[in-house]
Amino acid sequence: MATYKKRGSKPKDNREQAQEQSATAEVFNTLDETASRSEKWIEKNSKPLFYGLVLVAVAILGYLGYSKYVLEPTEKEAANELSFPRKYFNEANTVSVGVDSLLNLGLEGADGKYGFVDIANTYSGTSAGNLANYYAGLSYLKLKKYDKAIQYLSEFSSDDFAIGPVALGAVGDAFADINQYKDAVDYYLKATKKVNNYTTPLFLFKAAQLSMNLKDYNQALTLFKRIKSEFPTSSQAGDIDKYISSAEFAAKN
Repeated sequence: MATYKKRGSKPKDNREQAQEQSATAEVFNTLDETASRSEKWIEKNSKPLFYGLVLVAVAILGYLGYSKYVLEPTEKEAANELSFPRKYFNEANTVSVGVDSLLNLGLEGADGKYGFVDIANTYSGTSAGNLANYYAGLSYLKLKKYDKAIQYLSEFSSDDFAIGPVALGAVGDAFADINQYKDAVDYYLKATKKVNNYTTPLFLFKAAQLSMNLKDYNQALTLFKRIKSEFPTSSQAGDIDKYISSAEFAAKN
């Protein structure tokens, strides 16, 4: 019976070995040349590289120094200033008389103390300055000075899941009060993108109601249904079926 014998690989002859050695030598020569060129380039540009590194180090140290000795004290100073007008703002939300006077004191300041407007302008790059825009905008909204409310609230920015939507929704309220319903709906919908169980159904409902006024019944229907499906325990969902029926009827006629 014949047996299968596996063939071994053919041994390399001297010529093949020489070619491989030559190729390997060529690779090492190339690496040597590259390294040599790199060394020469570094040697030639050592001073610019050194100065560049020095500049980077100076920039980093400068930023750290600026943060510690300028930004941090300014942040603390701005936060301290903010406590004065916030006292009047908070009081205005707990009383039934003299509300406008309290709001104006919060906005303009008194007794040599800054109000929200001055803090927003003077400390514009700080967290307290940013927050002053928020309080100023809400104060102007309560005073029915809608243009200024929109101005200051638009300057405020926050990723907070509660304050952020409230600010956007307040801009929507200001536009709604001057009958710019389309702009109001846009801001209400922006406010709903930061989802929470309180502000989201509230601004969905406001956007839906204004959509009905704008005769955009399909959008209103979609928003009412979102309240029912996503926020069934919210106060807005209490009699939401009534609004859904109204929107469905309007959309069909």
